[in-house]
Amino acid sequence: MKAIRNILLAVLVLGVAGVAGYAVWDLDYRWRPHVITRHQDEIAKALEASGWVSPGPAGLKLYMISYRACEDCARFERSELPVLQAAGVDTRVIMIARADVNGQSQSTAAERSTVAELWVNRGWKLYETWAAAPADNWPARGIAPADGDAARSAVVEAGRAAVSRLKPLLADNGIHPGFPILVWWARDGRMEGCACTDPRTWRFVRKDLGAK
Repeated sequence: MKAIRNILLAVLVLGVAGVAGYAVWDLDYRWRPHVITRHQDEIAKALEASGWVSPGPAGLKLYMISYRACEDCARFERSELPVLQAAGVDTRVIMIARADVNGQSQSTAAERSTVAELWVNRGWKLYETWAAAPADNWPARGIAPADGDAARSAVVEAGRAAVSRLKPLLADNGIHPGFPILVWWARDGRMEGCACTDPRTWRFVRKDLGAK
């Protein structure tokens, strides 16, 4: 009987430990960003060379790759960008127009035109106005069309190509596809990133960048 009790106790202890371990993973470790240790220079150069827009100031840098109809991206923009900016973070937003899939367009003509304009002229005010408008009702008034313009269409393609280059480099660091894609440098100098589709990841971004 004593041996049976010991076995049952051991099973109980292991079960409790397993439940506790899962809880820690599910509430904490699951949502932590990944430290980028591979391809750092290549990732940094691709981000810097993209058509990012930022209100400044020149502080710790955070890059956010987004597309206009991305709901998770919009939630992060509304909830986190003001907090990060108030903490002095240089929030650099990279907007793209997604590539076609199976012959079906994943972006609108107005979206492509606006992405091209942002990449060419880097206007934060335009980005703010666009972000505040309904995603499906943006007329892009006064913005030169990208469709039919070889130079501006090439700019749109450059954005798509940049993301295509970055995805395998980020995947080598454990960051798998999803938007928004975030890459930043923490206060201790570490390069980190995540496909931060879930709000439970955002607290780690704030902590790393010194935002409350």
